[in-house]
Amino acid sequence: MNDTNKLLMIIICVLIPPLAVFISKGFGKDFFINLILTIFFFVPGMIHALWLLLK
Repeated sequence: MNDTNKLLMIIICVLIPPLAVFISKGFGKDFFINLILTIFFFVPGMIHALWLLLK
């Protein structure tokens, strides 16, 4: 993943965390965990998305 794509994915993680998880990991358990975290509390969903993207 080049720097431009990674920067765009970080921006998507901040704005729409479930979309970023869906793009990077697909439609699986990580997506549903992030969706639940984002629905109840936005910041944990954002942190989870960033963690998945940057690990």
